[in-house]
Amino acid sequence: MTDNKQKAKANTLWGGRFEGGVSDIMEKINASIDFDKILYRQDIEGSIEHCKMLASKAIISGEDAKAIQDGLRQIEAEIEAGDFNFSAALEDIHMNIEARLTEIIGATAGRLHTARSRNDQVATDFKLWVRDACDQADEALKALQIALIEKAEQHADTIIPGFTHLQSAQPVTFGHHMLAYFEMFSRDRARFADARKRLNECPLGAAALAGTSFPIDRHQTAEALGFDRPTANSMDSVSDRDFALEFMAAASISAVHVSRLAEEMVTWSCAQFKFIEMSDSFTTGSSIMPQKRNPDAAELCRGKAGRIIGSLNSLLITMKGLALTFSKDMQEDKEATFDAVDTYSLIIAAMTGMVEDMTVNKDKMLEATEVGFITATDLADWVVRVIGLPFRNAHHITGSLVSLAEKKGCDLDGLTLAEMQTIEPLITKDIFSVLSVENSVASRVSYGGTAPSEVMKQAALAKERIG
Repeated sequence: MTDNKQKAKANTLWGGRFEGGVSDIMEKINASIDFDKILYRQDIEGSIEHCKMLASKAIISGEDAKAIQDGLRQIEAEIEAGDFNFSAALEDIHMNIEARLTEIIGATAGRLHTARSRNDQVATDFKLWVRDACDQADEALKALQIALIEKAEQHADTIIPGFTHLQSAQPVTFGHHMLAYFEMFSRDRARFADARKRLNECPLGAAALAGTSFPIDRHQTAEALGFDRPTANSMDSVSDRDFALEFMAAASISAVHVSRLAEEMVTWSCAQFKFIEMSDSFTTGSSIMPQKRNPDAAELCRGKAGRIIGSLNSLLITMKGLALTFSKDMQEDKEATFDAVDTYSLIIAAMTGMVEDMTVNKDKMLEATEVGFITATDLADWVVRVIGLPFRNAHHITGSLVSLAEKKGCDLDGLTLAEMQTIEPLITKDIFSVLSVENSVASRVSYGGTAPSEVMKQAALAKERIG
């Protein structure tokens, strides 16, 4: 079909409202087919169920309903086979499908649009698509959580410095560190599940903005499409894009979690740390420095978080000034959402691969705990527990011992008992039992603590929680 014929068909579908052709500039700014064609399955599914409902209510005949449904299935097959000719002159996926349906079955195709508008049609298609995206995100996050649990179990007793302010704070286990990210991604899954539950109301039948005078059954179409119920207000139905915003908000928070783990991987893999090593599958070399192994996959996960956040911000800004109900601005909802979903899916898959792939250098991690007076808190706790002093006093004593060790150029366990007793005479040789990092982590047996025994318990509970 030539462009002129397609433009003429577009005018016919508009109901003869415009006599002239559409300018090339208007066609370009108005068309969304290049990106919204991804909605073809949802559009066809929604149209088939709408058609069935129209027939069940005797709004269209059974014969027409069968012709429409057969035609829609043919179109679906053509698209999936790559034989469908998408036209920018027909603007979007909805009009492209309707135009092709008219070619196949003739004027009967026009009956499909009875009691609906493109406004409720696109809202329904988009909700169905985002609902699928929520389900896919959940499955992807579950795979990442499984990888984290496996690493946690493998390294339940691998000791690594725990940091605050990027300063050595207390020794922890690497397994405990991995389970910290498990918790973050658990909250992410809950956010996607919550967003999915809230979006699961069907806009179909709201028509342009005011509902319809035809005796339709919106509960029938809602149930057939897997929604919990139809939306309760026709104006809100066609103007709501909260579901896309909520998905991108959940994806943005989750992307921040991915970015934080990616940042740690970048740091851990550098020559100054050497805590982990990533294989060639997730690193690249330098064009000029042959010794380099760059953690590009981690860096890109970190960088792409900003892209997802930007997509959320873009749609928030688009929606903030729109009066009820539909405005063409809302066509900007899909590119941002589609890109956010694609980008988010990619970084979750990449992070899952990196967690599975990374090799942990236990010796380097343990060596790093030998600096920074990392068992100072254990010393203060011992003073409280054994000597019976208030923690604030114990904190002061420990600070004085750290100062003494700094002057001597050793760690806390490098001080002699006599040197310690110059600060606090009641200290006994038993204090050395808490100054090893192994004893430190083993002692942290409070629920959710870093002790290897507790890590294994939490890993087992995590397996139960992920479903």
